[in-house]
Amino acid sequence: MTEIIERQEIVPDSHNGERFDQVAAQLFPEYSRSRLQTWIKSGELTVGGELRRTRDKVLDGETLCLKAELQVEVRSAAEPIDLDIVYEDEHVMVINKPAGLVVHPGAGNPDGTLLNALLNHFPEIDKVPRAGIVHRLDRDTTGLMIAAKTIEAHTSLVAQLQSREVHREYDAVVFGTMTGGGTVDEPMGRHPRQRTKMAVSQIGGKEAVTHYRVTRRFLNHTHIRCFLETGRTHQIRVHMAHIKHPLLGDPLYAGRPRLPKGATDLLITSLRGFGRQALHARKLELEHPITGDTMSWEVPLPDDMKALLAVLASEDVR
Repeated sequence: MTEIIERQEIVPDSHNGERFDQVAAQLFPEYSRSRLQTWIKSGELTVGGELRRTRDKVLDGETLCLKAELQVEVRSAAEPIDLDIVYEDEHVMVINKPAGLVVHPGAGNPDGTLLNALLNHFPEIDKVPRAGIVHRLDRDTTGLMIAAKTIEAHTSLVAQLQSREVHREYDAVVFGTMTGGGTVDEPMGRHPRQRTKMAVSQIGGKEAVTHYRVTRRFLNHTHIRCFLETGRTHQIRVHMAHIKHPLLGDPLYAGRPRLPKGATDLLITSLRGFGRQALHARKLELEHPITGDTMSWEVPLPDDMKALLAVLASEDVR
């Protein structure tokens, strides 16, 4: 069913003489600047019923009139895929994503994704960009993701991510015994030759910062906790590989499987049988997009990582 938005706001003296789109962004903060600009161009957002250009100046006392139809943003099919929902209200959903679930449809994955599952669980989310998905996890990374159920929530969550106000913690198991924690501050971009990979790139790369600390050292591996300051694709995987501690099981960045000298049959079986990167989004903390309350969620390690750590601990009593 189509949803019609009808709102009116009077331009205050403090915004007298400013651009139409800039004032609209202040008076209708629940909608993104690009969406407001689209409504201005389509005539759905006017000044007292009069068409204006986005760059035109508005005066105090004038009335911005919004009457817009929320269009379907996502045309993928809804699919009955089970979701592990950690939290849900009328504005947001927090999901504990399992390994193997792709977030967005794409080449090789036209359906069976988290997006298809969200459309099935809450059909009205089709009017929110990307069905409310504001950040992503790789297919084989487990853990917490948040999705917006309304455009207002989506706008706020995107802004929080861009301003680095969302706190995200990850558990990872890496090769090698680390001596301590630290920070990797290395820009990232697309790999120059292998387009499915990302890489540290000093020329043209975007800022990427990962903080990490040691949770437990084993004989040949380390359990670490990572804190993202930025959110680049494959960021933890690339940064850990860059400092010569790639994630265990990472098919893209860890290279050939490494078996420690003198490894027991149990350890060899566990390492070879761990078929994904050992990475789990354990904690998510942010400001609720509508109430402004600080909210935090944590989920335990998935069973496969628990089992892996148990084997590593049994091989090493330190």
